Amino acid sequence: MPSSSPLDSLWAEYGRAFAAWDDLTLARWLAQTLGQFEGRAWRLSHPLVGAYRLGAQVAHGRQVWFKRLATAPAAYAESPCCRAPFLPLLTREVKAEGLICQHCNEILVPFDELSVEFRTGLELWANEYEPVHAVAHWDDRQRRKAGNYDAAYEAAAQHAEKLLILAGTQLAPKLLDAYPTVIWEDQDECLEVRPEDVRL
Repeated sequence: MPSSSPLDSLWAEYGRAFAAWDDLTLARWLAQTLGQFEGRAWRLSHPLVGAYRLGAQVAHGRQVWFKRLATAPAAYAESPCCRAPFLPLLTREVKAEGLICQHCNEILVPFDELSVEFRTGLELWANEYEPVHAVAHWDDRQRRKAGNYDAAYEAAAQHAEKLLILAGTQLAPKLLDAYPTVIWEDQDECLEVRPEDVRL
């Protein structure tokens, strides 16, 4: 069932540009863009990442990577979930979901399969983030207990900003030792933290 969200409708409109491309053009554009991504940790909100994600969704629906119409840059291994190039997303849910595939949105690397050198730092970060994010979902009893919920919410939002900055400046770049490109989530909609609030 299609979403009625205005933002989702807008992204669906953006995606129609890629739907008009033939498979070969789409495959070549995705492969070239992966080459531009290589060697960097990218914000999820970056316009080029957004465009790539839209194209990747169309390509996944058409199974473009299965058709081998274009060759991804050599640094990108084949992902086990959908056989597209290996492009992971780091989110605050990393402990539960691991790294997420940007082509099919499935779990690309389960958390317990990450190397210990990455897992330790990510676990500490995720454990700190979890109660911060939870403030946005407090029930009435928890809000009353806090006394001033607005102040608690604002403090949580500011803490989330700092944790997201940590993800973008330290955690995601470390993952580049294992993966050619990493995308990291740079917002928290529940706490109203927008990408422009996360200043590196």
